[in-house]
Amino acid sequence: MAITKELFGTLTNGQDITAYLLDNGNGVSARILNYGGIVRNLYVEDKNGVKTDVVLGRETMEDYLNNDGFLGALIGRHANRIAGGEFELNGTKYNVGLNEGKNSLHGGINGFDKKVWSAEEVDGEEPSLKLSIVSEDGEEGFPGTLKVTVTYTLTKENALKINYSAVTDKDTVVNLTNHSYFNLAGHASGTINNQILQINSEFYTPNDSECMPTGEVLSVMGTPFDFRAPKPIGQDINADFEQIEMFGGYDHNFAISGRGYRLCAIAKCLENGITMEVYTDKPGVQLYTSNGLPEGIYKEGAKYSTHQAFCLETQYFPNGMKNSHFIAPILKVGDEYNFTTEYKFIVK
Repeated sequence: MAITKELFGTLTNGQDITAYLLDNGNGVSARILNYGGIVRNLYVEDKNGVKTDVVLGRETMEDYLNNDGFLGALIGRHANRIAGGEFELNGTKYNVGLNEGKNSLHGGINGFDKKVWSAEEVDGEEPSLKLSIVSEDGEEGFPGTLKVTVTYTLTKENALKINYSAVTDKDTVVNLTNHSYFNLAGHASGTINNQILQINSEFYTPNDSECMPTGEVLSVMGTPFDFRAPKPIGQDINADFEQIEMFGGYDHNFAISGRGYRLCAIAKCLENGITMEVYTDKPGVQLYTSNGLPEGIYKEGAKYSTHQAFCLETQYFPNGMKNSHFIAPILKVGDEYNFTTEYKFIVK
């Protein structure tokens, strides 16, 4: 049980960026940057005792300055997409940064993934890193001064637990998540097609051609989106199905069954015995199979390409302010945004 830190790199303005290594002393450790709250490494000992880094990442600080794909980063104020970068709240229309054509994605042009976060180390039996920022009123067009704290904890049960907390001085929208790319066979091992996935969901939200939910909520039954029983991720990743063909794989929101803090998904690598269970109290999760990940050289000289990893981004449903039957991601003055997502590792 320990936290150590080291210089990771320096920004163009001379500001140093720190990498914090959390180790729970039980076979799991994580390296997290105070730039973007990025999870750069997540090590799990497999069934043969091999230390396996199960998240994709970039090599240098300079590489992370152009982090196309948001590898490992904290996402905010608003994860996923806002159609036209526009929403209405309390009778006022707001326009936020457009960074994906005519739409806003993952917080806009300068989202939380590009922030330098204040860091507080909390050492002990379950080491934690508490990251915080203040997002000023009007930043990226969002209303309200938002005070955000995100706490990463490595638990005794071999979980990376992420707690998201925020308060505002003006009614606003908030939808925070983490955009880690998982490959349980190891970040450099190739595609995730043979890894097994189960999602606790009976419904998904189909997208239009811009990957924006249409507003429909459809049953997964009889479709490639049926992960109610475990199946290889690659089983239907090239299916003759419009929603799959449009995006070259999965990039869709699933409605998580049940309420409260509950099991969201289970992923397994049969070869090395690493299983990851995901728990959350969020209503939805975006499954993204890195369909658009730019091919190239990443950390440790590894070559990444399409379908190299899967993301399970816990969230409010995308574009929730435009669909009245979705839960709106509204945070009111006097309330606290407080959600937790846990990635728990079991080796057998």
